[in-house]
Amino acid sequence: MPVTRRSECSPPFGVIPPYLLDRLARHADSRLSMPAVKTLIIDQQHVGLRAHQTGAPRPSVAMQQAAPEGTAARSVHDAGNSTTLPGKLVRAEGAPPTGDAAVDEAYDHLGDTYRFYREAYGRDSIDGKGLPLVGSVHYGEDYDNAFWNGAQMVFGDGDGVVFNRFTLAADVIGHELTHGVIDAEAALVYRGQSGALNESLCDVFGSMVKQYALGQTARQADWLIGAGLFTSRVKARALRSMAEPGTAYDDPALGKDPQPAHMDGYVETTDDNGGVHINSGIPNRAFYLAATALDGHAWTSAGRVWYDTLCDRRLDKNADFSAFARLTVDVAGAGHGAAVQQAVARAWAAVGVPT
Repeated sequence: MPVTRRSECSPPFGVIPPYLLDRLARHADSRLSMPAVKTLIIDQQHVGLRAHQTGAPRPSVAMQQAAPEGTAARSVHDAGNSTTLPGKLVRAEGAPPTGDAAVDEAYDHLGDTYRFYREAYGRDSIDGKGLPLVGSVHYGEDYDNAFWNGAQMVFGDGDGVVFNRFTLAADVIGHELTHGVIDAEAALVYRGQSGALNESLCDVFGSMVKQYALGQTARQADWLIGAGLFTSRVKARALRSMAEPGTAYDDPALGKDPQPAHMDGYVETTDDNGGVHINSGIPNRAFYLAATALDGHAWTSAGRVWYDTLCDRRLDKNADFSAFARLTVDVAGAGHGAAVQQAVARAWAAVGVPT
């Protein structure tokens, strides 16, 4: 079943920002550079493919019937280190574990994401209409990324030097699948501040997928995106920190995490679709501040406000940080009470975004 709306510029890259891969590709050590070069080549091919898509998923996925309401309808395929999708079906909904860690992690975390949206917000899969959740593992050789292509999830195995396999992290899978939710609801244009909001929303809901699976409160959560993706050779805690943007990694090969935590540090750039992976740190921290101020389970308080805002027809596809922030304050006041509204407004003020 096709997604109902599409961003004018849907995310062409995966969870690993292109600037990070580009830095690795320029490294003198071939163990670091070659996997990054191969990943960038594949990712650029995806850009070309996405530019010619009409918005409908590939027939092999689109023709699958929607699952009965309340059922995840997962299927995990093995690409066999090729780039042909979806690959061989190796685990369907309800089948037992295979013993292949990548297959079983993908299956479990697709389920974590489905359950989160279904149980927390009453949403029937990514499109709200029972879209089957399809994943392909063992994609490419030493492929250092994972992505949602508008129809399914795709996971690389990593290179084993910088990156582990990309099925490890529930929040990464939640992040990428949330691009599909955004396409179906707000279709936020993937450039500049609207693109950074797109990335931030994916981090917000990706983090809550992990928190929901672990039963954590906002103050118990680590607020790290992609913890465990980096190998022990790398000086990195994760891809991003929502609590402390700019502190996730600082490594000779990777450089230093460039995310700002406040509008004073907003990065004006033409790279990375106008800094979508960089400036997303600002709304990320705003959500962290709101969620921890309210405590309890994030998905019932600040998370509910963010979800209702994402689904609000007033959210324009070109919304900037201020427009989104104003709408969250309005949504909080209208349906969630004065205490929630105050916490949301204070969180945006703390990161320098006017409401």
